[in-house]
Amino acid sequence: MMYEQQQQQQQQVKMDVVNKRMMMMMMMMNNNNNNKGVGVGVGVGVGVGVVGIEVEDENSSSGNKLEEVVDLSGMSLDTLPNPPLNLAIISKLDLSNNNLQSIPESLTARLLNVVVLDVHSNQLKFLPNSIGCLSKLKLLNVSGNLLHSFPRTIDNCRSLEELNANFNQLSQLPDTIGFELVNLKKLSVNSNKLVFLPYSTSHLTNLRVLDARLNCLHSLPDDLENLINLEVLNVSQNFQYLATIPYSVGLLISLVELDVSYNKITALPESIGCLKKLQKLSVEGNPLVSPPMDVVDQGVNVVKEYLCNKINGTQKASPKKKSWFGKLTKCGTFNGTSLPVDGGEGYIMPSYRPIDAMTSPRYMGMFSPRRLFSPKSYFSR
Repeated sequence: MMYEQQQQQQQQVKMDVVNKRMMMMMMMMNNNNNNKGVGVGVGVGVGVGVVGIEVEDENSSSGNKLEEVVDLSGMSLDTLPNPPLNLAIISKLDLSNNNLQSIPESLTARLLNVVVLDVHSNQLKFLPNSIGCLSKLKLLNVSGNLLHSFPRTIDNCRSLEELNANFNQLSQLPDTIGFELVNLKKLSVNSNKLVFLPYSTSHLTNLRVLDARLNCLHSLPDDLENLINLEVLNVSQNFQYLATIPYSVGLLISLVELDVSYNKITALPESIGCLKKLQKLSVEGNPLVSPPMDVVDQGVNVVKEYLCNKINGTQKASPKKKSWFGKLTKCGTFNGTSLPVDGGEGYIMPSYRPIDAMTSPRYMGMFSPRRLFSPKSYFSR
């Protein structure tokens, strides 16, 4: 009981200190904004971690815009302070490496000008619906939490360029993610429980990196060719689930790196042979048949050539199995001349020669008319 009281007291003291520091920082921000301060920096130690602010004049020679950064990372916070101040002047907020289980709706709704929000490595089970108010948000890092889904309001974050949701418990992404987050350039959702990617993913035409490894993906959207700027696609380590790759992957004209390793893929789509910019291809850990592993071992260019030849129909076929008639002829059983007939193999016999072996019951089956005179054989006397 005494221990719990001490913990509560320590937490309260910590929150009081954080609140006071934040108020001081907000006042300094306002003063700096009014005075057009150049290169002003403040760092205040609170327990473990630093609460900081960086301010740069938007009229400086370097052309940098005014930035206000609040860093509350690594402070073992269980809850967040809610200072009665204007939070709209914050552009970057770092709440990472704490013990947060939730973010107050009222706090998020006041971060109207935040560009970067980092809440990775907490214990968040959900994001506030008010995150949809962050219309200027460009980078959102929620990795290393306990999220099962995103609120639908995240569709309103239309300025978002990078979304990092690695190491959560996501079972699905918003169905409309590709229709609304049109400026998204990097989507990282590895180490989750995703069974599929929404159809709208193929509408993220500005996407450059898609990382969906270590999930439970059963398939990929069919029309990925719309991702004209995609450079890196990683769907590796979906293990026993992912067995096929859509043909449209070979139509990703900007693709440089493709990783489909450690899945159940038996054949790569032939269209991959058309990927002119592809420089790295990882396919290990698959029961791959086409292309065969001896081709894969020779590198990405040989694989592309192999698949391209299959498209053009110039891939060397396996040697045709020779007819057993040829073996009999070679052994002198038949004295005939080879003649191709209807794409098959036949023989012209110069004269009829009796074969004593045919009178033996032991060989009657071997030289029966059904066996000797197949539809593709041709004999003339």
